Amino acid sequence: MDQPQSKIEKLREEGENIKQALREQVFGYILGAFGLVAGLAWNDAIRSLIEYLFPLSQNTLWAKFFYAFVITASVVLVGMYFSRLFKKGDEKL
Repeated sequence: MDQPQSKIEKLREEGENIKQALREQVFGYILGAFGLVAGLAWNDAIRSLIEYLFPLSQNTLWAKFFYAFVITASVVLVGMYFSRLFKKGDEKL
């Protein structure tokens, strides 16, 4: 008689674990979406700054390539940092 009750309890526990995992995933997606919006806002601001500093009569193409290079290098460096940080965190577990 005890066995069906333990199976029901186990199913409830699994349901709670799935709910928690789903909440964490949705939170991650929402946070990523806000990050994308913030990134697009910064992109627009920096583009406007480049256009202000280098009017169309000057060579804006090189300024945009420089901007793209700096942003790419920054993203790679931050990605490497977080990758190492998470590897260290996994080793502690």
